[in-house]
Amino acid sequence: MLFLTHLAHKMRPSHEGGGRAGIVLNGSPLFNGAAESGPSKIRQWLLETDLVEAIVALPTNMFFNTGIATYIWLLDNTKRAERQGKVQLIDATAFWTKIRKNLGSKNREVDADARDRILGLYDAFDEADPDYSKVFTANDFAYWTITVERPLLDEAGNLVTDSKGNPKPDPKRRDTENIPFTYGGNADGDAARAATIKAYVAAEVLPHVPDAWVDTKKTKVGYEIPFTRHFYKYVPPRPLAEIDADLEKQVAKILELLREVEG
Repeated sequence: MLFLTHLAHKMRPSHEGGGRAGIVLNGSPLFNGAAESGPSKIRQWLLETDLVEAIVALPTNMFFNTGIATYIWLLDNTKRAERQGKVQLIDATAFWTKIRKNLGSKNREVDADARDRILGLYDAFDEADPDYSKVFTANDFAYWTITVERPLLDEAGNLVTDSKGNPKPDPKRRDTENIPFTYGGNADGDAARAATIKAYVAAEVLPHVPDAWVDTKKTKVGYEIPFTRHFYKYVPPRPLAEIDADLEKQVAKILELLREVEG
């Protein structure tokens, strides 16, 4: 995350012509850190100041001695009008060719055709193939972390209250929930905090724990970019009959081997 802030700091100010920057990072800057932690606040600053233009997911096994997933972050403080307030995510994990000779863990490269394909998605912006490119706003990556309290009970199961008659929270039953800014179609971001949280709790919490309440003083704002979630493709499991048939074949092979040993 500090590399990102360093790059942003080195960019030429917009009133002097502006600047652009790019950096390759692993996946942790996208999501590490809880709400209002250092990494989350850096993401919040980058997104709310509209510096993030695009993030490109690269194929794995692109670098020597590591097969981890990597991402190109593109920063721009002079975005074109149609890109202002927007962030483009491009999934280029399938755009690779195998190299002739492995270099440690590196066995793939992004060749000229793949680069052209990525550039095509970037240029198409919100008209690009949605299987490989999606456009979001900062609010799409924002969430509230709320603290859900449950009442403290004594040994007899009676409610324990404070001097004002309010139920005391039970620290052992305390829980947290993450609520997207966009929950329920909210388009007003943090300005609609109270109403959105109330709607979420009524729909998702109270039906399961009717005695719960939210400690609003502990609510925190967080930002994360769950890249893989946005491009997840469901792969149905194999039919059960097909799995059973394979198991029967393997059992038959094992039995035959045992007969050979016994013979």
